[in-house]
Amino acid sequence: MIKLRFAAALTAFVALSGAAQAQSVHQRQERQQERINRGAASGRLTAGEAVRDERQQGRIDATEARMRANNGGHLNGHQRARLERRQNGASAHIYNSKHNGRHY
Repeated sequence: MIKLRFAAALTAFVALSGAAQAQSVHQRQERQQERINRGAASGRLTAGEAVRDERQQGRIDATEARMRANNGGHLNGHQRARLERRQNGASAHIYNSKHNGRHY
Protein backbone atom coordinates (compact mmCIF):
# COMPACT_ATOMS: atom_id res chain seq x y z
CA MET A 1 0.00 0.00 0.00
CA ILE A 2 2.78 2.43 0.91
CA LYS A 3 4.65 1.55 -2.29
CA LEU A 4 1.52 2.25 -4.32
CA ARG A 5 1.04 5.69 -2.71
CA PHE A 6 4.70 6.52 -3.21
CA ALA A 7 4.55 5.49 -6.88
CA ALA A 8 1.41 7.58 -7.42
CA ALA A 9 2.97 10.59 -5.70
CA LEU A 10 6.18 10.22 -7.72
CA THR A 11 4.25 9.96 -10.99
CA ALA A 12 2.25 13.09 -10.18
CA PHE A 13 5.41 14.98 -9.22
CA VAL A 14 7.20 14.05 -12.45
CA ALA A 15 4.20 15.03 -14.56
CA LEU A 16 3.79 18.37 -12.80
CA SER A 17 7.51 19.17 -12.82
CA GLY A 18 7.66 18.59 -16.58
CA ALA A 19 4.82 21.04 -17.11
CA ALA A 20 6.41 23.51 -14.69
CA GLN A 21 9.75 23.27 -16.47
CA ALA A 22 8.12 23.87 -19.85
CA GLN A 23 6.38 26.90 -18.40
CA SER A 24 9.61 28.16 -16.85
CA VAL A 25 11.35 28.11 -20.26
CA HIS A 26 8.57 30.31 -21.64
CA GLN A 27 8.58 32.57 -18.57
CA ARG A 28 12.34 33.02 -18.82
CA GLN A 29 12.00 34.11 -22.43
CA GLU A 30 9.32 36.62 -21.46
CA ARG A 31 11.45 38.02 -18.63
CA GLN A 32 14.43 38.43 -20.96
CA GLN A 33 12.26 40.33 -23.44
CA GLU A 34 10.91 42.54 -20.65
CA ARG A 35 14.47 43.37 -19.57
CA ILE A 36 15.34 44.36 -23.14
CA ASN A 37 12.21 46.51 -23.42
CA ARG A 38 12.87 48.24 -20.09
CA GLY A 39 16.50 48.87 -21.03
CA ALA A 40 15.52 50.41 -24.35
CA ALA A 41 12.77 52.52 -22.76
CA SER A 42 15.08 53.84 -20.04
CA GLY A 43 17.92 54.58 -22.45
CA ARG A 44 20.24 52.05 -20.80
CA LEU A 45 20.31 50.14 -24.11
CA THR A 46 20.98 51.86 -27.39
CA ALA A 47 18.71 50.98 -30.31
CA GLY A 48 21.45 48.80 -31.79
CA GLU A 49 22.02 46.96 -28.52
CA ALA A 50 18.30 46.32 -28.14
CA VAL A 51 18.04 44.97 -31.69
CA ARG A 52 21.08 42.74 -31.15
CA ASP A 53 19.68 41.38 -27.87
CA GLU A 54 16.25 40.80 -29.45
CA ARG A 55 17.85 38.92 -32.35
CA GLN A 56 19.71 36.73 -29.89
CA GLN A 57 16.44 36.05 -28.07
CA GLY A 58 14.77 35.25 -31.40
CA ARG A 59 17.47 32.71 -32.23
CA ILE A 60 16.92 31.04 -28.86
CA ASP A 61 13.16 30.97 -29.52
CA ALA A 62 13.75 29.40 -32.94
CA THR A 63 16.06 26.79 -31.42
CA GLU A 64 13.41 25.89 -28.86
CA ALA A 65 10.76 25.59 -31.59
CA ARG A 66 13.02 23.25 -33.61
CA MET A 67 13.76 21.16 -30.53
CA ARG A 68 10.07 20.82 -29.74
CA ALA A 69 9.21 20.01 -33.37
CA ASN A 70 11.82 17.25 -33.43
CA ASN A 71 10.66 15.79 -30.13
CA GLY A 72 6.87 15.67 -30.44
CA GLY A 73 6.28 19.05 -28.84
CA HIS A 74 8.33 18.30 -25.72
CA LEU A 75 11.80 19.12 -24.45
CA ASN A 76 14.03 16.49 -22.88
CA GLY A 77 16.48 17.27 -20.08
CA HIS A 78 19.44 17.77 -22.42
CA GLN A 79 17.49 20.20 -24.60
CA ARG A 80 16.21 22.09 -21.57
CA ALA A 81 19.77 22.41 -20.23
CA ARG A 82 21.00 23.65 -23.60
CA LEU A 83 18.28 26.32 -23.72
CA GLU A 84 19.09 27.30 -20.14
CA ARG A 85 22.77 27.79 -21.02
CA ARG A 86 21.83 29.91 -24.02
CA GLN A 87 19.44 31.98 -21.89
CA ASN A 88 22.18 32.44 -19.29
CA GLY A 89 24.49 33.76 -22.00
CA ALA A 90 21.78 36.06 -23.31
CA SER A 91 21.08 37.31 -19.79
CA ALA A 92 24.75 38.15 -19.29
CA HIS A 93 24.80 39.91 -22.65
CA ILE A 94 21.74 42.00 -21.74
CA TYR A 95 23.34 42.91 -18.40
CA ASN A 96 26.63 43.90 -20.05
CA SER A 97 24.84 45.93 -22.71
CA LYS A 98 22.85 47.79 -20.05
CA HIS A 99 25.94 48.53 -17.95
CA ASN A 100 28.53 49.43 -20.57
CA GLY A 101 28.25 53.19 -20.11
CA ARG A 102 26.43 53.87 -23.37
CA HIS A 103 23.29 55.83 -22.55
CA TYR A 104 21.14 57.61 -25.10
